[in-house]
Amino acid sequence: MEVGVDPRSWLSAGQASSEVANLRKYITMGILLGNFRATYVVVICCIGSFLFSYDTGIVGGVLTLEAFQKDFNYTKTQAKSINANAVSILQAGAFFGCFVIWPITARLGRRWSMVISSVVFIVGGILQVINTGSIGCFYAGRIIAGFGVGAATVLVPMYSAEMAPKNIRGQLGSGFQLFFAIGVCTSYWVNYGVQKHMQPSTKQWQIPIGLQLLPGGLLGLGMILVKESPRWLVKKGRNAEALENLVWVRGGDSEEVQDEFAEIVAGIEEERRVSEGLTWKELLLPSNRYRLFITITMQLAAQLTGNTSLAYYAPQIFTSVGAGNSTALITGFFGVVKVVAVSTFCIFVVGRIGRKTAFMGGAAAMGTFMLIIAIIVAKFPPGKPGDSISHSAIAAVLMVYCESASYNLSWGPVAWIYLGEIFPTRIREIGIAVGAASQWLFNFALSQITPYAVTNIGWRTFLMFAIFNYAIIVYSFFVMRETAGKSLEEMEEVFFRGDRALKGDNVDIDTQSSNEPGRDIIKT
Repeated sequence: MEVGVDPRSWLSAGQASSEVANLRKYITMGILLGNFRATYVVVICCIGSFLFSYDTGIVGGVLTLEAFQKDFNYTKTQAKSINANAVSILQAGAFFGCFVIWPITARLGRRWSMVISSVVFIVGGILQVINTGSIGCFYAGRIIAGFGVGAATVLVPMYSAEMAPKNIRGQLGSGFQLFFAIGVCTSYWVNYGVQKHMQPSTKQWQIPIGLQLLPGGLLGLGMILVKESPRWLVKKGRNAEALENLVWVRGGDSEEVQDEFAEIVAGIEEERRVSEGLTWKELLLPSNRYRLFITITMQLAAQLTGNTSLAYYAPQIFTSVGAGNSTALITGFFGVVKVVAVSTFCIFVVGRIGRKTAFMGGAAAMGTFMLIIAIIVAKFPPGKPGDSISHSAIAAVLMVYCESASYNLSWGPVAWIYLGEIFPTRIREIGIAVGAASQWLFNFALSQITPYAVTNIGWRTFLMFAIFNYAIIVYSFFVMRETAGKSLEEMEEVFFRGDRALKGDNVDIDTQSSNEPGRDIIKT
């Protein structure tokens, strides 16, 4: 033993090292628990996205069933218009549902608004599944369900963005598109199953429609069991409850959680100070005008990629490229491609690339695949119905799969992530409502145009979408702002365009000050 060295110092050093190790373990466990809870919360609310896509995907197959046509007493010549009406009515209900839910979520919060939307959807689903023999009653169920679906498209990205930690907000935000893809895939295979394995009867169409009531109930029950958004609570002045909920969803109290809460409070206080008394005029602030412009044009761009049109009319489009008698099976695997692509995005892509890169790369890939489809269909026209599938048709189908994968690796999830994160808390409800309503409006327009385009201009439809995608690359580069890795409060700096000039206030934004509001709450 060295002379002059106290052996107790070794023990002290060992104890200190052990305490540091235990602290690191505690912090790691807290982060893991927080990520698990945030994931759990987002998974529950993303059931709303599943409802949206399953309901959209199932109706096309159900309305072609002879049993449905017999029970509701309409002919095959009327089937096309009834199919179009069923899709359009749901879209109309969803469009208005986006705006109806805005004042409700502003007053009652994200959690109870989601419960209300699930109840509305269930009521609409019940009206659809009852065999009344009246197509009018079925339509009524569609429009009521549409209200619930539209509300969910507002609430899911909003709640996901507000509850997720910024380091995994991209992964969790892409849950909207993942559950959308799962819903579409499920609807395709349910349709395929009842057509192949059930005899024509009332149950043949009631089962696929009735299945959506189960996730509708799970959504409502699940949202009762989770926590309200801390940001909404701070906005309502319920700071103590907000801190409690934030600590829960982050897996425990820590310096990082305290800093995040202080940043939330500071950001909302800054919004109140700058925008006090402006109400609707806030939408005219330069940064908010720009965000609304991006929101609306982004939803238009998402529809012009052509992917939603492929999803709505997959069987018709696969027939147009020569899929022949294999259309139903090919459509089922089309849904599988979507799920695999979004899962890949969630696991491997979203945390590694920026939002703009995803937008531009996805548009470039989709434009290329659409162009190849156009060339194949133009050079090798589809054969007659009943012919075996040709090599050119196989190539075209593979390109449709690649286009869908590209969309679900980029625009599909990223557009909803972007919508949920760019607006300040004070106008987040109306901002996301406008974005979701725009999606339904453009969705409606493209769903009306696509079947006529495929019928009348054939391969030029795919060329048209290719041109749109290449134009979207330019739009993404010059218009979109990079938001990856930013907290929701830091978005003000990203989109700031001189708002204070409207009120003569030249104070700079500073959400990182040591005198942030909320520190007094944290310390008490």
